[in-house]
Formats: sequence, structure tokens, C-alpha cells
Amino acid sequence: MSLKETIAVDIKKAMIAKEKDTLRALRAIKSAILIAETDKGASGELSEEQEVALLMKAAKQRKDSAEIYEQQNRPDLVEPEVVELKVIESYLPQQLSDSELESKLKEIIAQVGASNPSDMGKVMGKASQAFKGQADGKRISSAVKSLLS
Repeated sequence: MSLKETIAVDIKKAMIAKEKDTLRALRAIKSAILIAETDKGASGELSEEQEVALLMKAAKQRKDSAEIYEQQNRPDLVEPEVVELKVIESYLPQQLSDSELESKLKEIIAQVGASNPSDMGKVMGKASQAFKGQADGKRISSAVKSLLS
């Protein structure tokens, strides 16, 4: 079942259960999918990789918004963003733990022959592709920095 079909089923479930926050998050995902499918040059159907990228972008937006609202001392606005983030994350692939990320990054560092911080670009390019949907770019970047320094 594609992400679009799964979201449609879950929207119905959320409507029946009267879960407003979950419903809002699911409708946002559905909207993003429809926009991506009808974009200029789009083939109509999203690949699994495109779906994951779409969900990662939506999750990042919610995270950033929650951080901004928190800095502005607006707990009334933080809570809905956090709830939506949890719903979106439930559709993402399992995230790598810090130890798993570190061990896989060590393998990539050995493959590309990186030895100092100036080789970070080589590692990041390969790591970003390898961990797409499994780790946030900020986490990858900070782990690579610590491993190369």
C-alpha cells in the first residue's frame, strides 16, 4: 500500500475517532503528496524515496516551528507542532540510533579515506545518500565532525 493510500485510510480512522491533531497532521501530509504529484514535471505517482523525502521535509518544518515557538515562549503553539511531528515520524522509516549511526559513519570514513575535517564533504555526500530517511542531516553532520576531529 502506498503512502497516499495509507494516509487516506488513517484520515478516515482519525475522523471516526475525532482525533483533531492527528487529522490535521494527516491532512497536511496528504496535501503535500498531492502537491508533489501535480508539480510541473512530476510523473503523477511518487516513488518511495520521494515519499520519504516529503515526510522528512514535513518533519523538519514541524521541528523548526516548534523550536521557534519555544524560543518565543509560546507553549500554546509548540504543542500542536510536536503532536504533528509525532504523527509524521510514525510514517518515516526507523531512525538510526547514535551508536548505529556512528558505526556506519566509521565504515564510510574508511571507504572514502577521510582522515581530517577537510574531508568532511566527501563523507557527508556519501552519508547523506546512505542514511536518507534514517537520520537527520544535522545529526549526521555533527557525528561526522566529531569523528573527523
